[in-house]
Amino acid sequence: MSAKRTRPQPFGGTAPVLVVGLGRFGSAVCESLVRQGVEVMAVDVDEARVQKYADEFTYTVRADATDGEAMRQLGVHEIQRAVVAIGSDIESSVLSVITLSEAGISTIYAKAITRKHGKILTSIGASHVIYPEYVMGQRVAHMVTGGLSDYLEFEDEFAIARCYAPVETWDRTLMESALRSRHTITVVGVKRPGEAFTYAVPETVVRSGDELVVSGRIPDVERFTALPSRR
Repeated sequence: MSAKRTRPQPFGGTAPVLVVGLGRFGSAVCESLVRQGVEVMAVDVDEARVQKYADEFTYTVRADATDGEAMRQLGVHEIQRAVVAIGSDIESSVLSVITLSEAGISTIYAKAITRKHGKILTSIGASHVIYPEYVMGQRVAHMVTGGLSDYLEFEDEFAIARCYAPVETWDRTLMESALRSRHTITVVGVKRPGEAFTYAVPETVVRSGDELVVSGRIPDVERFTALPSRR
């Protein structure tokens, strides 16, 4: 186990987060956390990866997250949030979650590559299981087949999407369009080209080329975003 360079003045605003695995997914998580001002302890068994990110994250260390003694020496028992970003090595992923759970970390986000992998992670202590490839695949599929620019699906059959305003909404207020009663969706906000995002109110007028942020049940959102957005 070898520790690398720490920042001379680490962030102090929020509780630190442990990230295990510095592959594409793990390093992206670390970069986003650092941008938010969160202290990050990044752990990986690959010396080259640790060296690569030594100057970018709060604290980087070469260590085996499946080794309980190594994790104890790092003081992970004082950390309450962790991300296990290991995907392809299922054994290491599972053992890392077990080790961190036994260390007392209360909130563990773990990356899974299959549903079976995810079920195992949940059963051994992961509080949140993430399927990056599956989620991104869903988003791309909806973007390709409909007028979507972004899509987010939740486990309770609920979705949020960003789409171009369908023709039937042009030059009308949201009250006049009655989208909630006609399509069972809610318009959260409107983004007009060159203008700031605005939260939707019944008096909001929708124009051609506007993007809408809508929410609702998955089937309803899918039907609404498939409506023609061009004459």
